[in-house]
Amino acid sequence: MTEMRRILVAFDGGEPARRALETGIALATRFEAPLAIVSVIPHHPGRSPIDPWDDPAVHDRQLDEAQRIAVDAGLEAELIKPAGDPARAIERVAEMGRFDTIVVGSRGLDAVGRLLQGSVSEHVATHAKATVVVAR
Repeated sequence: MTEMRRILVAFDGGEPARRALETGIALATRFEAPLAIVSVIPHHPGRSPIDPWDDPAVHDRQLDEAQRIAVDAGLEAELIKPAGDPARAIERVAEMGRFDTIVVGSRGLDAVGRLLQGSVSEHVATHAKATVVVAR
């Protein structure tokens, strides 16, 4: 198995993100690697008003929840909250932070859902320079 030195988990509070966090915690524990959790504040140019789930306070609560889960598992995690396109922001954070592993959740979208909504996990898995683990 490849050594994992720095692990980044994408977290948005949903069930797929919880599975990703559990996977990231297990990997960080197994490899004794630092763990960071990212929650991206989506930026939608020209949209008004801001959607409730785009509110930075929502992301703060999500990160607080993720931090509690990590602490309960015996880990301290760095919290990162960039704004922008979620998939590209996760890639940017991973590259700038020199994370060698990214863990994302999969929402299990069908082909139509991926076409209409886009798939963050699919985009990150095909574009990131790090190893990407998709938790299902």
